[in-house]
Amino acid sequence: MKILLAEDTEELNRAVTQVLTMQGYETDPVYDGQAAVDHALSGSYDCMIFDIMMPIKDGITALKEIRAAGDVTPVLLLTAKTEIDDRVEGLDAGADDYLSKPFAMKELLARIRSMTRRKSSYTPTDLTIGSVKLSVSEQELSARNSIRLSNKESRLMEYLMLNVGKELSTETLFSHVWDQESIEGDPADAVWIYISYLRQKLMSINADIGIEGMKGDSFVLKDYSVRQEARS
Repeated sequence: MKILLAEDTEELNRAVTQVLTMQGYETDPVYDGQAAVDHALSGSYDCMIFDIMMPIKDGITALKEIRAAGDVTPVLLLTAKTEIDDRVEGLDAGADDYLSKPFAMKELLARIRSMTRRKSSYTPTDLTIGSVKLSVSEQELSARNSIRLSNKESRLMEYLMLNVGKELSTETLFSHVWDQESIEGDPADAVWIYISYLRQKLMSINADIGIEGMKGDSFVLKDYSVRQEARS
């Protein structure tokens, strides 16, 4: 599980990073709001932790930009402020939870577990990229026509669409879609098979998006409609 930590106090940043690493989390530490935005928009995370008071961009501004870009990753805000208005502003900006400083590391870990067990409240039931729409509840993919997806196909397509334009490793896709499920054989084979299924179904509905990448490597969902608009 991968976490983005944005905290400008170096000592606290190092301490939290160390605890998260000891708990088995892969952690990317950054020290300002702009770096948080850059990392969030270029990488894939299971959870993000933002301090509200940071240089360049504060945590709430950074969160608003990330949500505006369509990223629905669960976000926990850290704040030394205790006023209700600040908590409300953070939640309205798209935060899933908040934690007031100073905090116990056990409570931070519990909040992370709670957030990552459930989907973000900002996760939409329908996703649209280019002309392609995925109905998550109906497990249906549509463009010029529509086709039904299996449960794993739907989960894989959902994760790709939530991270459009981002390179996602085979290991990342397997951990999110199969979710600790034990399988026979190589996980890379399982991912490749379902990527191949989705490619066939995207072709069958005349989609203007596609999945690029090779077996065992990283994959990225590309929106080809953007190129077509640029040409016109």
